[in-house]
Amino acid sequence: MDLPPIIEIPPLNTVTPAAITVPGSKSITNRALILAALARGTTVLTGALWSEDTQAMTTCLQTLGFALEVAPDPAEPANRILTVTGQGGHVPPGGTPEQPVELFVGNAGTAARFLAAMLCLGSGVYRLHGVPRMHERPQAALFHALRALGYRIDSPNDKLPALIHGSGPRPGRARVSLAESSQFASALLLSAGVGGWEVEAEGENAEESPYVAMTAQLRAQFPAGGGRFQIEPDASSGSYFWAAGWLLRPTGSTKPAVTVAHWPTSGWQIDAEFPKFLPLPPEISRKRDLGDAIMTAIVLAPFAGQPVRFTDLGRLRLQECERVQALRTELTRCGARVEETGDTLTVYPSVLHAADIETYNDHRMAMCFATIGLRVPGLRIKNPACVHKTFPNFFAKLFSLRPAIL
Repeated sequence: MDLPPIIEIPPLNTVTPAAITVPGSKSITNRALILAALARGTTVLTGALWSEDTQAMTTCLQTLGFALEVAPDPAEPANRILTVTGQGGHVPPGGTPEQPVELFVGNAGTAARFLAAMLCLGSGVYRLHGVPRMHERPQAALFHALRALGYRIDSPNDKLPALIHGSGPRPGRARVSLAESSQFASALLLSAGVGGWEVEAEGENAEESPYVAMTAQLRAQFPAGGGRFQIEPDASSGSYFWAAGWLLRPTGSTKPAVTVAHWPTSGWQIDAEFPKFLPLPPEISRKRDLGDAIMTAIVLAPFAGQPVRFTDLGRLRLQECERVQALRTELTRCGARVEETGDTLTVYPSVLHAADIETYNDHRMAMCFATIGLRVPGLRIKNPACVHKTFPNFFAKLFSLRPAIL
């Protein structure tokens, strides 16, 4: 679906009950790609998300020399079947400091962090780089942990771009802080089996960090000798349609008008808990309750029956944009009362009105505000194509709730 520079969301008064399918999990797809590349034999990944972030990872692996075939997935247009021929823990060699192997990760944090650790297992020099925003995002804790294992990483500010000097497995203990991103620990865990690393995560109840737990569970269940692996739907992406179902439910009903098919039950994705937070409770924590789907809850809060506090939002400031500021700014732009105190946002019941919404080139900002556009006349989303980062056919699915639009 080609998208214009700005798109207005036609509001809906009623909706035919529907069960929407959403593409595969980005988090699981990019983890599975690393594990498949390090595995022995051939692994077929079904239900794999095909978006900017996963294409960045796929292209990097192909550039390195891994055999990776891409085929359509008949069950979902935004998914692919990926066939990866692993090299049993061998990472193809890089280049020289003067002519390193160039690997472009776009704005994919998972690709930037997971590849940084995996490349240390190779030989020669690799250069990781991305878009300007990716060059602003943190990498320091991961680089420090890898250097402590004996690897050389050249970066003047401990961010991308960086030169990774591969030197093969170096058994040892890696300690890494989760303060800025749990992806640092996940990066180490994904390559730990080949590298001989013992990984110790520190901060924010490290043993219970949901994304680190996902990585550990995925690694334990992944077919290390090759085989087939099914990737479950993305719960963060599904949150928009649970939210739409709640916004569009019939008056007096507690049953959502829209649900999400094949909802994940593995327990790997913290955002699979999202439906349990409808209607919204008085407080939701980014650390304890939800992951990226807390953004969906935040934009729903003006429609709640009471003020809602959203706590522990510090991580949101370091992602695709400064999300705490962006959410406050854009909700205020369309009429919401929002208070920001430290890393907490309090959103009050409000009557929203038409506005042109800045998305800051952030896919989740676009999808959050497009969802509430189903209730708020005149909401227009700037740069809607930024959803291609994780959900390329989001607007086609959103508009499918109103068949007359298509």
